[in-house]
Amino acid sequence: MTGENLEKDVAVVVDHVSMTYKVRAKDDEGKRTLRRRVRDFIGTTTVDVHALKELTFVAHRGESVGVIGTNGSGKSTLMKILTGQINPTSGNVHATSTPVMLGVNAALQPQISGDDNITLGCLAMGMTRRQLEPKRESIIALAGLQDSIHLPLKSYSSGMSARLQFAIATSIDPDILIIDEALNTGDAQFREKTRQHLDSLRGQAGCVFLVSHSLGTIREMCSRVLWIERGVLIMDGDPEEVTEQYDSYAGQMGRGRVKAPRKQRNALMEQLVKTEVVWSP
Repeated sequence: MTGENLEKDVAVVVDHVSMTYKVRAKDDEGKRTLRRRVRDFIGTTTVDVHALKELTFVAHRGESVGVIGTNGSGKSTLMKILTGQINPTSGNVHATSTPVMLGVNAALQPQISGDDNITLGCLAMGMTRRQLEPKRESIIALAGLQDSIHLPLKSYSSGMSARLQFAIATSIDPDILIIDEALNTGDAQFREKTRQHLDSLRGQAGCVFLVSHSLGTIREMCSRVLWIERGVLIMDGDPEEVTEQYDSYAGQMGRGRVKAPRKQRNALMEQLVKTEVVWSP
């Protein structure tokens, strides 16, 4: 275990964060009548679902952190905690500024034009009109929608909408940006624009979290990768190394194997050097 002293370049601290949901338990058909009688006295039966289990890590300014894991591993729960949408069951998150999540802070309206969506989205994120206007052309250029910006959004393809959403969300130069699957849509030209834009954000001392099932996107865009599985941090490190291990794991799971991927997961967990946050007095 390593101690992490909090320095000036720290952007986000996740300190022993866990998340447990209470879910209504399903009745067994043979015991349904008895259960109903019991509920008259003690209420509905629930079970605990542990979405995240004691997660600790520190993200620094200038990092682009990929987050991977199979469906239901806890990735989206972690992102919601980071942005303050939900509170963890235990532990704390500390950030230098409020993280901006792509898609939440820039919700698009299908009935109005792309140009009007730029205005609405930027104003919703706290910009003034004076701050917005100098950025309008760069937003349109990043989204690649010069020929269709005045058309209603409902006429856009999913890729066009995703590009516009990304361009709006990143127009405020957020210090901490969270992107959930948004970069999987788009051609090679847009992905290159996105990579350059993320590099620019990191160069401005920002921090980016990218959640994606596309390992190619993760390797291309990220300087560090967290692999979360069943709410537990499995690996934290170099994108090539982490994605290679994850690809092997996911492939075995997809072929219906159980013992080999479980053995791999447990071995990687034992090798992980855990972070312990040390708060200076």
